Amino acid sequence: MNPAIETSQAVGTAAPAMPADGMFARVRFVLVETSHPGNVGSVARAIKTMGFGSLVLVSPREAGVREQPDAVAMASGADDVLAGAVIVDTIEAALEGATLTVAMTARQREFGPPRLMPRDAAARGAASLAARAADEIAFVFGNERYGLPNEVVERCLAVTHIPANPVYASLNLAQAVQLIAYEMRLALLDRAQAAPDDSGNIGYAGEPATAEQVESMFGHLQQGLEAIGFLDPANPRKLMTRLRRLLARAGLEREEVNILRGIAKHMLIAVRGGRTKPEQSGPSTPARQEEH
Repeated sequence: MNPAIETSQAVGTAAPAMPADGMFARVRFVLVETSHPGNVGSVARAIKTMGFGSLVLVSPREAGVREQPDAVAMASGADDVLAGAVIVDTIEAALEGATLTVAMTARQREFGPPRLMPRDAAARGAASLAARAADEIAFVFGNERYGLPNEVVERCLAVTHIPANPVYASLNLAQAVQLIAYEMRLALLDRAQAAPDDSGNIGYAGEPATAEQVESMFGHLQQGLEAIGFLDPANPRKLMTRLRRLLARAGLEREEVNILRGIAKHMLIAVRGGRTKPEQSGPSTPARQEEH
């Protein structure tokens, strides 16, 4: 992954304009279970032409994909990006440290994260990178045939898609990555040229939560909801998926994640200590879960 940056901006202050190359280094492109080595090489070439170099491969189907002849041939001068690609086993590892995670999916998902157009997703990412020196963002792309599974999409804060011709919306993996990388490049160049007081960071701004902090919070919150009987683990339906969608829209900060974990902790303490409050009657009674 990208090395951690030690410096950080003071909460609530406008960040100085950062060099574009510094922001480019904090954008990663994640490929999940890619089937064809040639596509990995093509993606390496696509992101290098746009000024990026961080490529993460989650469980590629071919062993030794970075050394496969097809991958090396299709990289065509981006051998350094291909050789430096990080291979991990899980999406959690691929998203580690990222404060904005965007899944590429053309398929409509009833309970998926909020949907942004590519230009809007890139602008949001550029604003985040310009405002805080420790922020990193990740764009996630699925398998050439099957795309991204629901469990990967749910771990992202937003989804995007390329609004291609609906009659023939056929893009290969490298083309899709190239288009997103192009939008991200334009957004970063625009942001780097902006005046320091034009950063859009107005008023109080806390430190964004990272992907792993958010994921740990959801695990903790689920334990608390199960403990108080609000979530039935035998029949969870879509409660946690709905909560993921709701909180993804909020753009959680680190302190907000800590608050939610504190709530979950005290749910567990209350149940284990036998201090749960009896239900009240009347209109003030909290609504119990009807649909998870």
